[in-house]
Amino acid sequence: MESISRISSMLETARDLTLEAAQSAGAARSLNTGLPRDPPFLQVKKLLDSRNDRDILDGLRKVISMMYRSRPCLPYFSSVVKNVASPNIEIKKLVYIYLLHYAESEPDLALLSINTIQKSLSDQNPQVRALALRVMSGIRVPVISQIVSLAIKKGCADMSPHVRKAAALAIPKCYRLDPNTLPQLLDYLTTLLGDKQYYVVGSAVTAFLEVCPERVDLIHKHYRSLVRKLVDMDEWGQLATLRLMSIYARRCFSIRKKKVKKSKTKGFYEDEASEEEDSAGEEVRVLDPHLELFLKACKSLLQSRNSAVVVAVARCFLDLGTPEYTESAIGPLVALLRSPQDIQQVALYNIVAVCMAGPERFVRYANRFLVHASDSFDVARLKFEVWTLIYPHCEPHIQDMILSELEHFTRALDPDLVQESVRAIGRCAQNDSKASARCLQLLLKQVSSQDGNLAAESLTVIRHLIQQDPQAHVKTVIRLAKNLDTTPNPEARATIIWLVGEFAGIDSERNIAPDVLRILTKGFASESEPAKLQIVLLAAKVYLHHLNRVKDNVDSKPPSPPPNEEDWPSSSNPNDSSSSQGSPSSQFEHQEDHPIPKLWTHILLLARYDTSYDLRDRTRTYRALLSDPSSTQLASLLLLAPKP
Repeated sequence: MESISRISSMLETARDLTLEAAQSAGAARSLNTGLPRDPPFLQVKKLLDSRNDRDILDGLRKVISMMYRSRPCLPYFSSVVKNVASPNIEIKKLVYIYLLHYAESEPDLALLSINTIQKSLSDQNPQVRALALRVMSGIRVPVISQIVSLAIKKGCADMSPHVRKAAALAIPKCYRLDPNTLPQLLDYLTTLLGDKQYYVVGSAVTAFLEVCPERVDLIHKHYRSLVRKLVDMDEWGQLATLRLMSIYARRCFSIRKKKVKKSKTKGFYEDEASEEEDSAGEEVRVLDPHLELFLKACKSLLQSRNSAVVVAVARCFLDLGTPEYTESAIGPLVALLRSPQDIQQVALYNIVAVCMAGPERFVRYANRFLVHASDSFDVARLKFEVWTLIYPHCEPHIQDMILSELEHFTRALDPDLVQESVRAIGRCAQNDSKASARCLQLLLKQVSSQDGNLAAESLTVIRHLIQQDPQAHVKTVIRLAKNLDTTPNPEARATIIWLVGEFAGIDSERNIAPDVLRILTKGFASESEPAKLQIVLLAAKVYLHHLNRVKDNVDSKPPSPPPNEEDWPSSSNPNDSSSSQGSPSSQFEHQEDHPIPKLWTHILLLARYDTSYDLRDRTRTYRALLSDPSSTQLASLLLLAPKP
């Protein structure tokens, strides 16, 4: 008998190996011919209706494979669902997957399997009970919302933590199925938040944030237990708990500050002068004891293998903690720069946020923000941003390294990277006034570059730097005006002309604006439209400054004494010019021979016949503003207003 049983087991093993070899060969043939062919309908249905678990499992695998290849599998619904009562857990899993996918399409047939799934809630195997609860909550048929609610209630009281975790994850699904079940779900959530198992609590917190994130009153009695379980949770539970604790801390813990007086230091000898004590003191933030408990529990999470957890802890320290806590998160954040590009980008966004609060803390990590050839544009841009923030706090040799790197990337092939590097140099000059002259010289070298994009962006940054202190950059504008002959880029030429116009009213005796306007007038027809617009604006500013100077000269002259009666003319001659020589209008009429009014008239004529509608309209606006030489208040308000 023993030999017969041994022979039968060997035959069974051989049969299994033969079936597996046949399946492998069929799969290999299907791979060689391209896409796998769908098996015949009757063949699959025969497998599903078989009494052998192996055949049923094979048929279910074929159905699931077709389902995920978007093939029509609804004709198999009745044959698949009737296997839901099978004691084989592998068959149950595949039936549940099929049921979740097609329950909405066939709600009536799906309801027939609810009784069988409910019976599985009382199975001895906790894995079967958890799977049944997960499937029942995933069937999106509103009629069964109360049945799902009762199943969750039963799962909350289950002895197995896996079932309780499944009950916690089923709460949001039940709420989306029927929002009217919220009062019952809140009771279940309160029970699960107080569970002793940390992975049950993590799922309960996730459900809480999705169902009722505003009900922080439910967290009061579970606050300390949640903080204690935070370290043991999985990464998803830690992220949900950190988010919940951040919301809870902002709403429930007030910000308190106290003044700390500096200690009075006495001299070593009695007659030695001692430092005076500061009566005002320094304001220091005082943390709530409960908040400090949470922040201390978060410190160990900085060693997490999950980058999202490290970033979330850093945000908590930045938003809720003191600078000491934020300081402890800087090292782990910088360590994330060794991660892939997408993680680097998220880490750098948070590094910039922390750096804005305290840039001096990142000075020792300046070398970590060197841009590599494999870095994406967004990563490089954020590294440039960090450099500009820490630049004023760095030592001279680190500042030299930062500027050298930025200058190197002004010659990059990517135009966006060139633009960002030039802007970064400008921000370095704005953040550190001592280095503004050096940065300006660095940017002036790029003006004569053959790369039009580099020259235009450099001039834009130079313009912002000059506007901060116009009086100190008169020579810079003269140097830029000399580069007009060698600057072909339209945007760059327009920027230089605009800067010359801004300095048209400074030092009228040695002003270069009229000469620049005279030279540009000769080639007006060949200029681009942005340059033409700025030339017309320059002409309007030069002419307006000329009118204002003439008006000031007229107002500054002392009034002439009235003539004697003997000197009066015997008859009033309207053509006599001596009668109107002292009037303001006559003074403007005598200025018609000046070159500036002639230049203004010539520019008006050139622009009048230009093909650009915008240029002609703007020229008419300027001509209307300056039509009356004796009234220039409105024109001065519009054209000569100080720029921010």
